[in-house]
Amino acid sequence: MRHFAVLALLAASVLAEYEYEEHYSFDPPVGSGSGTSYSISGEGRITAVRVWENYNSYIYGIQLRYGSVWSLPAGIQSGTIKEFELLDGETIVQVSGKYSHYVNSLVFVTSTGRSLWTGQPSGNSFNMYASHRGAELIILSGRYHGALTSLGAHWAAVPQASGT
Repeated sequence: MRHFAVLALLAASVLAEYEYEEHYSFDPPVGSGSGTSYSISGEGRITAVRVWENYNSYIYGIQLRYGSVWSLPAGIQSGTIKEFELLDGETIVQVSGKYSHYVNSLVFVTSTGRSLWTGQPSGNSFNMYASHRGAELIILSGRYHGALTSLGAHWAAVPQASGT
């Protein structure tokens, strides 16, 4: 009986990994891309977003919360903080904004149509979203030099853990 339980767990993890890989997509970074690289990731679903902005300026820093755990921030923690908490079952399905040398503005849109608007909307426009139905934002990556100089998005279907 124990072997059956181990095999069932192994099969479930392989299936979850297969589903994750099948529904993965990536939007390459926008912006100049100078400075130090970052990648924000964590365990489970994103449950909140925190952004440091400077009015009429750039996005200085960004942080994501996975479950109840905040990631390390990318960029610098300076300026005004905007924080956006997702509702139960809500996911981020679109990231858009404006950029020039720096990332000037960010808009996060959720599966329920709610959104967080940050920064100064000037520069070149970008719009990032998953290539597969049912996928959601799982990782942000890019570079920063003072403020964020680039931002890319990684998307995948996140398997629901039982009991959530």
